[in-house]
Amino acid sequence: MLVTVSQDTLTLSPGSEVILRHQTWDDYEHLLKIRNNRTHPKIYFNASTHEILLMTPLPSHGKRIDTLRDLVKILLRHQGKDWECFDPITLKRFAEAGVEPDTCFYIKNRQAILGKEKIDLSVDPPPDLAIEVDLTSTTKVNDYQAIAIPEVWIYRRGNLLIYLFDEEQYQASDTSSIFSEIDVRNLLPKYTELAWNEGSSVALRQFEQDLEL
Repeated sequence: MLVTVSQDTLTLSPGSEVILRHQTWDDYEHLLKIRNNRTHPKIYFNASTHEILLMTPLPSHGKRIDTLRDLVKILLRHQGKDWECFDPITLKRFAEAGVEPDTCFYIKNRQAILGKEKIDLSVDPPPDLAIEVDLTSTTKVNDYQAIAIPEVWIYRRGNLLIYLFDEEQYQASDTSSIFSEIDVRNLLPKYTELAWNEGSSVALRQFEQDLEL
């Protein structure tokens, strides 16, 4: 069975995506409660569409997000910046939206969340960067609108899509506001796929060497 929902069970087949329509915030919170402390399936809620998205990734999804996360950390070290990275994480704006990015980074706002075990967006700032990898699913950047993360990346079919929040909606961009002097849109897919084909350590080492050139 593709999806199973019971009083104490929430499961979804790997590589599957299910959209539940005509859903409420209470429905969303109920599914989070059933899932308990497990990380899958990922659960998204959008009050404007009244939809809940359930998604369980394939193993290849995890390999690519691990690589992208490591590449971002290398870039931040290269620029002498500090950061805090979270994954998995559930980011909620009460009665408006709930998202679970594959990974996210606090950079500019890292001081505000140091020492916190849980992010509460009613008092805490959102992350500066969220990253999603789409292999069997399709992330809708508008699901992030109520969360108001300044920059969202979606890695899809070997392409890195960059979206910047303009205080009202997300706009597609060719450049990153965080790494404005680096062509991440073209560079990161190259090393992400190199990691898949030749190994993570090979790709990350090559990336570090190329940054120094």
